[in-house]
Amino acid sequence: MKFSILAPATLALTLVSAVAPAPAEAKGCLKGALVGGVAGHYAGHHAVLGALGGCMVGHHLANEKDKQAPAAAAQGEPVPAPKGY
Repeated sequence: MKFSILAPATLALTLVSAVAPAPAEAKGCLKGALVGGVAGHYAGHHAVLGALGGCMVGHHLANEKDKQAPAAAAQGEPVPAPKGY
């Protein structure tokens, strides 16, 4: 049952991304998805949900870091060091 729904959906998403590629703005998403996927897997086999949540959090943290860098540079403060995300 799952395969009959999952296979066509996967194929459709693959074809759509191949036909209309767009530049990816995934800063922070890949690291967050990796960590979230592993955490979700160990927290009850919810790796996909963990990866989605991790991607959203990682992307948000990367955007916050990017916002802080110009503000700190304008005030003459040193740019904050990367914190691993």
